[in-house]
Amino acid sequence: MTPSRVGMMLGSALSNQVGAATGSLAFPALGPAGVVAVRQWVAAILLVGITRPRFRSFTRREWLPVLALAAVYAVMNLTLYTAIDRIGLGLAVTLEFLGPLAVALTASRRKLDLLCALVAGTAVVVLMRPQPTTDYLGLSLGLVAAACWAAYILLNRTLGTRLPSAQGAAAASTVSALVYLPIGLWIFLHHQPALRYLAYAVTAGVLSSAVPFLVDLVALRRIPTGFYGLFMSINPLLAVLVGWIWLRQTLGLLEWLAVTAIITANVVAIAAQGGDKGGVREILDARNRPGRVESVE
Repeated sequence: MTPSRVGMMLGSALSNQVGAATGSLAFPALGPAGVVAVRQWVAAILLVGITRPRFRSFTRREWLPVLALAAVYAVMNLTLYTAIDRIGLGLAVTLEFLGPLAVALTASRRKLDLLCALVAGTAVVVLMRPQPTTDYLGLSLGLVAAACWAAYILLNRTLGTRLPSAQGAAAASTVSALVYLPIGLWIFLHHQPALRYLAYAVTAGVLSSAVPFLVDLVALRRIPTGFYGLFMSINPLLAVLVGWIWLRQTLGLLEWLAVTAIITANVVAIAAQGGDKGGVREILDARNRPGRVESVE
């Protein structure tokens, strides 16, 4: 593994978290829904420009999972960004990572994977323990985002067998962007945000969608799946650090322990799989590099 590829992987993961943090700066003017709308528009323009999906040739059998995936996109990003607004970047991203972890563990019957599930479940209980500052809605939205990510993974597998390249993901992004068109326009017309807030939202779309996607196309096709999966488990830690440095969001000792437990469960589960069971790379990187990008010509 060359240092340049490791550096690009780290840069991609860091770009994703910095993008989310930058997008949160626009929440006071646009709200999470407005930021998500802009991010969806940026992602759709990027994916359509790269993959050039043939919408008119899609059959009903192909459109059904595309529409389902579009709904997952819409809900997943909205719940994640709303969770970021309520409980902070680090906790929201950590909870979201329970989605791919659940998919990785569901098909397994090994005792080690059961232990990973118990560790992650205990961490969630710690995060949701009753206390005066507990934001149950924010934590619940993080778990909804995790469920959406798991659903995305399963839908992505279906689309991979029905549509070539990343056309399914591009079509789903387009539909999701169209759904957010009236929402975004209503927010912009009624709130008339300053230009800097629009710049924050566009930056979030570029850093959290465009940059990771392009890095995947350029540098990550030949990286071993197992190594890639292990490396991507660093995302929650990066989210915590970016939230602390960029947004001044701090965690208590128990929250740090819970985040560490979930990261460890991810690492152990992926390492135990040996990188050869059903798409570790697909599982851990689905949200920001949607579709079968390694097939794009």
